[in-house]
Amino acid sequence: MELYGYPLKAKFNQPRPPPPKVLPATSTMTASYKNRIPYHPESFSMPWMPNSYYKAAALNPTLSPLTESFPGLPPTKIVPFISERPNGVFSRHSLDDWHRSNMTNYKESETTRHNAERLRADLTRTIKDVYQQAKRAQGESTKNLGERVNDIEYWKSELCIELDAMIRETNSLTDMQKRLERALADTEGPFQVAHKCLLNREKRMGIDLVNDDVEKQLIAEIKTIRSCRERLQQCLDTVNCQLMCNKEARQELEKDLADKQMGHHIDSKCYQLKNTSRGIHYYKGVERVDATVSVPETWARFTDNNIFRSQSARATSAKLRASTESLLMGTADEMWRQFSKVNDAFTSRITETANAKSKIQTHLAKTRQEIFQIETKIQVIQKTIRDKEVQLKVAQTRLDERTRRPNVELCRDAAQIRLVQEVNEINETLRNLHQCLRASEDMLQMLVRSKGVLEHDLVVKNNSLFIDQERCMGMRKSYPSTVQILGYV
Repeated sequence: MELYGYPLKAKFNQPRPPPPKVLPATSTMTASYKNRIPYHPESFSMPWMPNSYYKAAALNPTLSPLTESFPGLPPTKIVPFISERPNGVFSRHSLDDWHRSNMTNYKESETTRHNAERLRADLTRTIKDVYQQAKRAQGESTKNLGERVNDIEYWKSELCIELDAMIRETNSLTDMQKRLERALADTEGPFQVAHKCLLNREKRMGIDLVNDDVEKQLIAEIKTIRSCRERLQQCLDTVNCQLMCNKEARQELEKDLADKQMGHHIDSKCYQLKNTSRGIHYYKGVERVDATVSVPETWARFTDNNIFRSQSARATSAKLRASTESLLMGTADEMWRQFSKVNDAFTSRITETANAKSKIQTHLAKTRQEIFQIETKIQVIQKTIRDKEVQLKVAQTRLDERTRRPNVELCRDAAQIRLVQEVNEINETLRNLHQCLRASEDMLQMLVRSKGVLEHDLVVKNNSLFIDQERCMGMRKSYPSTVQILGYV
């Protein structure tokens, strides 16, 4: 069998004729090729074949003209004959070259076989490792799914217990809400009388419309009717808010429990899946889709927070029911016993309002100064951003120009790497500067809003001082005494 890429051996249908005597001797031919380059196995694409060489060497040269030996060819087309060597064989390579070529082929074949054997051993070991790794990975996944199912069952039981307790507490608080509503409706008549006494103070503006001590003392003059009504209303609002909190906590528990049931069903199904199960398919790319929104720590903390929120809501609800019960029991007696000195309350309130006005003026001056400084700082940041943008343009222009380098000149050299780093650094700096700018602008807006609030509050305090000092204290000179009000009631 002949190897591909090697020169073909000479083949003859007839016995080879004896070499002509005009050819040179073998020793002379061998000596003439000693200085030639040795034969290399990689030179497989030579434009000649040995059989044509031997056929040409077997011709008997004559002294006749070349045109007679090759009829039909013009003299310009006839290839000149190679030099003759008498008493010798016309060979292309020496015997040493032939032996070296064989040894080279033997070594190459041995090397190739050795590499093939090593590759087969590596493939066998790799296949065994793949099977073991797949079995181990599937076992670990199944174990983790089993642990996950147990965790879900535990939290399901905790949620069910807490949900039942929350339902009972919500029903009890709903009954207390109805009692508060009836008690508040019973204070509607006395409230109309108290409204006349508080009419002037209702002209206060903004934040000064508070249920302050003066207002409580005025309510105390009329048997604290309004005070009791407001406390009942506040308690009712608190109960309503607590009911909303209880309902929200209950909804969170129910939603979490429903999610746990669905997750338990899915994980149980996944835990029971095997290589021989039905319904398993390829889902190409599903491992690259990260649809998770939590980790085991946050997952457990989410349910624990829901349970803790429900327990806190239940505890707050129980305390609220106890306080509401106490309020309902003491409201009737408290409406007739709350008496105080309104003038002292007014004096204290006027002093407090004056102090608040002085502090507001001080804070307003400081706020205006801070607004001026933050505006100056914003201008500095804007100038810095403009300077950095110019540097970014230079770096990006350099990178753009370097993309036009031809062929191999498109080298990722140190200059290219540094330019890319420079662009990234400038972009990061610009992002930080823009964040600082936005933070400064937000702070400026907050300062402006605070300035407006302080100015509005200053107007409010002036109005409150006018109402308390001029109108209310002036009206107190002819205001009926507590005894008369008590008798009127």
